[in-house]
Amino acid sequence: MLHTATMPPAIQHPGLDRRAVLRVGFGGLGAALTPGFLAAASREAKAKTIIFLHQWGGPSHHDTIDPKPDAPDVVRGELGVMPSSLPGTPICDRLPRLARLLNRTCQIRSLHHTMANHNSAGYYSLTGMAPATDDQRLRDSRDLFPAYGAIADRFAPSPPGVPGFVSFPHTIADGSITPGQHASFLGKRHDPLFVGQDPNQAGFKLPELALPADITPERLARRGEARRIIERQLGDLENAAMARGLGEQYDRAHALLASSQVREAFDLSREPAPSRDRYGRTTYGQSCLLARRLAEAGCRWIQVYLHPSIGGAMGGWDTHGFRGEAMYPILKKHLLPLMDQTLPTLLEDLEERGLLETTLVVWVGEFGRSPRINNLAGRDHWPKCYPALLAGAGVKRGHVYGRSDKLGAYPAADACRPEDLSATLFHLLGINPATEIRDPLNRPLPLSPGRILEGILA
Repeated sequence: MLHTATMPPAIQHPGLDRRAVLRVGFGGLGAALTPGFLAAASREAKAKTIIFLHQWGGPSHHDTIDPKPDAPDVVRGELGVMPSSLPGTPICDRLPRLARLLNRTCQIRSLHHTMANHNSAGYYSLTGMAPATDDQRLRDSRDLFPAYGAIADRFAPSPPGVPGFVSFPHTIADGSITPGQHASFLGKRHDPLFVGQDPNQAGFKLPELALPADITPERLARRGEARRIIERQLGDLENAAMARGLGEQYDRAHALLASSQVREAFDLSREPAPSRDRYGRTTYGQSCLLARRLAEAGCRWIQVYLHPSIGGAMGGWDTHGFRGEAMYPILKKHLLPLMDQTLPTLLEDLEERGLLETTLVVWVGEFGRSPRINNLAGRDHWPKCYPALLAGAGVKRGHVYGRSDKLGAYPAADACRPEDLSATLFHLLGINPATEIRDPLNRPLPLSPGRILEGILA
């Protein structure tokens, strides 16, 4: 990934000495290692930007947007339900603000797969490609499938000077780093601009995107031209495949430095205090505000991770009820209030600014939680039926796609899988899901093996 915190170590490669690496900087191997592409015709884009709110740990559909008030106590749980603005669609009574906006959203209630471990399911949810096995030891690798945002950056790039794929504020992991958070074999040039700082911290900024006081954009442009002249004279370097990849990373960093639009988007101090308060002075709240600002700047794919860990009193949605931490206190005190403040605020803010017509918000985890509450007062992993919530560009308003059964255990209608969601998201970005890329073994693979969910399209 193109990190904003540190420069990468020198790369050992024949023909690239330390000075060469520093010249082309902002490390990465780039497109030179990228296989060829067989691109099918793209479609008209309905969404210019996707804000992907990844709910690490797996939210309980029973305790959020697909409650089962008529189920037995051991399934229903201790939370109540309330009517929403969408007739016949109740919602957890701890989500009153979201209840008022439900008629502006599109729910999917029938996602399912078979990956019950966080890292396997997480990789599936971030790429739309099922891993070969359900293995918690699945390790991050450049041989695995690229992240959604990397594909968006490759096939529907943002305007010049605007990062196509941005992720923040965490790298998610369960023991080891979860695969699917970078460009993999597409090449480092399509890795996210990863921001590992807390947007809620005082003085949050990206110093690497700020020009020194004595360097104007014009001077920066001259420096860029000087670099190109030098590298034209260094034919061996220019012709080295790895150096070309590094040079593309340099060019991307150079474009970001020259873009006042992007630098200003990251400067949350420009946002009025009432607006920041509205999102909530939390890491997640300010991350969602940053996502809105980046959507305004024209970023194509913006990925916000709720939390780096899978669970705990102030962690993600992995609410088994373990280490003495029961599920419902965590839901009541932390997860549901956070959800009910940030998600409605983001949707309202985008709509007020006219951005919801061109921006699609996707709220989804790697799986759901079990229908039956376990003997530790929590719910276990459940990939057999879980929800997603979408709103904005290209999808229907006030619509529910699919149905879970009376216990929320299995899809009862219109079952769909993560690859169907990925095909739909690519379609909305104007990318044909059947477009082929080639993996490191030169095998042709479609961007998505799924089907477009025509039933949710506006």
